[in-house]
Amino acid sequence: MIGDDPEELMNDRDRSVVVSGGGTGIGRAIAARFARQGGHVTILGRRPEALSAAAAEIRGTHPVRTVAVDLSDPADVEAALSELPDDVDVLVNNAGGRGTPAAGGGLKEVAERWRRDFDNNVLPAVLLTEALLPRLASPGGRVITIGSVAALRGNGAYGAMKAALQAWNHTLAQQLGGRGATANVVVPGYVAGTEFFGGPATEEELARRRSQTLVGRVGEPEDVAAAVAFLAGPDAGYITGEFLNVNGGTLLGR
Repeated sequence: MIGDDPEELMNDRDRSVVVSGGGTGIGRAIAARFARQGGHVTILGRRPEALSAAAAEIRGTHPVRTVAVDLSDPADVEAALSELPDDVDVLVNNAGGRGTPAAGGGLKEVAERWRRDFDNNVLPAVLLTEALLPRLASPGGRVITIGSVAALRGNGAYGAMKAALQAWNHTLAQQLGGRGATANVVVPGYVAGTEFFGGPATEEELARRRSQTLVGRVGEPEDVAAAVAFLAGPDAGYITGEFLNVNGGTLLGR
């Protein structure tokens, strides 16, 4: 009966939201959006100072909680569980990044670079999700992972790791389906205002990026946050195992 579905009765103000990599950039924008909606938001990351600054500036109905943790370390994730919510409605796997490519070197350096990108992008999502699965709401739980257009168009080790997350999401969606929970990936293109490229882009670079889109502008963290909020909401309860591209038309389809 319409209106009796637990999904439709979900109250944003009561939702518990965990966002990894929530201290800066896209993660911070996602955390801020859920906080404005009245959610109980917990942000995770490696840098306590960045987390504290974000929590102090994000305005919502409830204070934003912070947990400093290395999500690539199983022992650190285990230790952090006592600081994380007992019940989780929305988990956003945003932590990740691209290491500085090593110049030259042999096979040892190649292996180190690939392991570093695996530790930075795949393990944080997998370990945190596995740790919180027993706490994920059933029904109505949402797991949303931030991917990258690099998984679709190629970008060395980083693109391969983001592609691995998309494959993993298929398995996760199958695992969660019987619980009435969903798992999806948001796939951004270029997003300004993040630390991904190590610093602010030049005007020439921004102009180049704008020219690659169909909408004539570059992405902003809030664009990704809006996509995440949609997938986390009651209207997306029948969407799972999917990749939602957010790139302004830079890359069409899959």
